[in-house]
Amino acid sequence: MAARRHDEHSRKLLHVAMGGFALSLRYVAWWHAALLAIAALLFNLFVLPRVAGHLYRPDEQTGSARSGIVLYPISVLLLVLVFSSRLDIVAAAWAILAVGDGMATIVGRRLGWGAIPWNDGKSFTGSFALFFCGGLAGALLAGWCRPNVTPTPELWFSVAAPFVAALVAAFVETIPVRLDDNLSVPASAAAVLWALSLVREDLVGPALIAMGDAAVLATVANVAVAWLGYKAHTVTSTGAVTGAVIGTAIAVTAGWPGWVLLLATFLAASITSRLGLRRKTLLGIAEERRGRRGAGNAIANTGFATAAALLSVLSIERDLAVLAFVAALVAGGSDTIASEIGKAWGRRTWLFPTFQRVAPGTSGALSLQGTVAGIVGACLLAGLAIAVGLVPRTALLAVVAGATIGSLAESLLGATLEAPGILNNDMLNFLNTGIAAAAAIAVVRVAA
Repeated sequence: MAARRHDEHSRKLLHVAMGGFALSLRYVAWWHAALLAIAALLFNLFVLPRVAGHLYRPDEQTGSARSGIVLYPISVLLLVLVFSSRLDIVAAAWAILAVGDGMATIVGRRLGWGAIPWNDGKSFTGSFALFFCGGLAGALLAGWCRPNVTPTPELWFSVAAPFVAALVAAFVETIPVRLDDNLSVPASAAAVLWALSLVREDLVGPALIAMGDAAVLATVANVAVAWLGYKAHTVTSTGAVTGAVIGTAIAVTAGWPGWVLLLATFLAASITSRLGLRRKTLLGIAEERRGRRGAGNAIANTGFATAAALLSVLSIERDLAVLAFVAALVAGGSDTIASEIGKAWGRRTWLFPTFQRVAPGTSGALSLQGTVAGIVGACLLAGLAIAVGLVPRTALLAVVAGATIGSLAESLLGATLEAPGILNNDMLNFLNTGIAAAAAIAVVRVAA
């Protein structure tokens, strides 16, 4: 059968229009919304291809199960299930997906100029459309659904948080990977919205004053460390600037104990990257730029920890936020230790969980030497966090367990999703730190 002519414009208009169903979230229970999402999924799987086949792109007409048209209702269903008590978050993330992502394509195709430096397939005009249109639609729908949430969210959250979420989603959408926007955009937007929902308005003022008081010394210290790192060829110029910003943010939120832990993880990554460099180079598995860390490395390994540090001063859940901060940093540091030691001295490498033997340097590969080094590194870094007073001694097991779980999850995702280009190494590192933080919190709650 000949492929039907594809109409991308109509597809995106429908993509935007489907966001209108989010208006119903003001009146329905979460399970009603879940049933509606399931019905939409079944409709898109079995009915839409027959009545509107022109909406499917040529490469989708032979495998619609992989189509964004199918992933769209799956994303909405997952949002409803995860945020069943916060349908305003569901509505805002849905709006950013529907209106923001849809308008990004429409505007980008018609008025696209200013190619994104790291992804010339995306434009600044398209990204701005996602931010502005998605943020506006998200704010309107979050405000619309406020009456259906108990307790009623703060007005600032409904108005401002969707724009922050849309900004992050617009950045994520520009990452040059094959992960479908129908998954990445709502997931990143919802994560930001959830994090901002933990912020207490009455804590913002005092926190800003305290951060302002510490900012000058923190900035001077971090600029100096970044400059030394650049001169020592451990970071690139962009890595130095990004690292200075992240270091300053952590110093003014998690305090100097948090900054010491950050510095320790950076030193661990830098030192182990240079171990066994000759063997790594001969095998073609050495880090790019001879181990110098760039901006992407800094954000991937410490971005989640930075967000947790900010929440530690803006949320009433300070202890859990600090635990997430520590677990994320320890996971990032110990994972680098495991990877670099494994590449330097690992002799037998295998994939998790199949235990299939693979060549050193294969995405997601583990070695006995690297795994042991990673666990030892996690114990040492967690011990440092305890020594400087970030977390109590009772948190040692949770932090090490979280880091180990995060590393195994990263190996699994790397073995399955990095080779086909669905995720890249930086995204895997970021997910590793986030999973580690969540796992550490889960361990503490189970033990309580």
